[in-house]
Amino acid sequence: MRVVLTGGGTGGHIYPALAIAEQLKTDRPDTEFLYIGGQRGLENSIVPQSEIPFETLDITGFKRSLSADNIKTVLRFMKGVQVASGLLEKFKPDVVVGTGGYVCGPVVYAAHKLRIPTLIHEQNAIPGLTNRFLSRYVSTVAVSFDGTQDQFPKARRVMYSGNPRATTVHRAKASEGFQLLGLPEGTPIVLIVGGSIGAKAINEAVMDMVTDLVRMPNVHFVYVTGKRYYEEAKRGLDEAPWVTPANLHVLPYIERMPEVLAASMLVISRAGASFLAEVTSLGIPAVLIPSPNVTNNHQEVNARALEDDGAAIVITESELDGDKLLEAVEAVIGDEYLRQRMAECSSKLGKPDSASVISAELRKLSVRAQAIRRGAL
Repeated sequence: MRVVLTGGGTGGHIYPALAIAEQLKTDRPDTEFLYIGGQRGLENSIVPQSEIPFETLDITGFKRSLSADNIKTVLRFMKGVQVASGLLEKFKPDVVVGTGGYVCGPVVYAAHKLRIPTLIHEQNAIPGLTNRFLSRYVSTVAVSFDGTQDQFPKARRVMYSGNPRATTVHRAKASEGFQLLGLPEGTPIVLIVGGSIGAKAINEAVMDMVTDLVRMPNVHFVYVTGKRYYEEAKRGLDEAPWVTPANLHVLPYIERMPEVLAASMLVISRAGASFLAEVTSLGIPAVLIPSPNVTNNHQEVNARALEDDGAAIVITESELDGDKLLEAVEAVIGDEYLRQRMAECSSKLGKPDSASVISAELRKLSVRAQAIRRGAL
């Protein structure tokens, strides 16, 4: 089986694609891959680490306002379709998988024109522009949130799959997370994370409540500042007139996030779809501060979906401060019944078999494509 993966820009698009590849490799060890990404996205640093052959296209996204740049984008799209077609004709995939980001547009559209079966995966509760455009052309649309299938009225087939990143994280061992942090196994951990870069608003709220962490001496707070804000946060703590609480662990980044997540009893984070899939796959209660700086405010929609099902507390950035965040943390930490109920609700939303569901669909599409080529259908 030969599979082309495409998706880029952010880890939220890239890691689901790699999770699908991992599952396909487990199900069919002889599967061969090619990953087609954009020239500017994070995929350029992430995908090569997976040892999957990697090619790039020069592609940018549309601006939502009238702009001359959109003319350049159309020209790049058309050129991208040509380049993608050449890569597809050379690699001869049985199926093409798109997980979002601008680069998916020309690659998946080229596959459609070449009559190669295609599947796109939508991570968010509100679909991105690229996936909405592609949905009318692909064989299958897979969605992360059950109940969002009607967001693709022109698709020929829509299936609820969950987010394949959940499968990867569900395998993580909590014992390894405690070991990575140098903490005794079973230590109550609150993980605070704003993404690989970090989130300024979350960092400011955390700094505001740091002195109150002594009220929860048995709880260890793992505060991941993001690389951009680490030096600033460390300087703020070092220069503060009070002593940094002993139960605070400050890091710029966590390389093995799944293991640390597995060891956590509460997560404070943004509401990116892939990260929420990881959280729910492990059944972790969450305090979510959705980023307001995203298209269609989709992070708040993601967060509200968890809140509505009892798995999370949502604090919008406009109402966030140290007192509000501390109040939410103490509410969950101090109420064992609430914490257990949130964990159960989170676990019910999790779909750890997501990658297997998508792998099975891709294998069906591949078999059908091969049969058509042989003239059996």
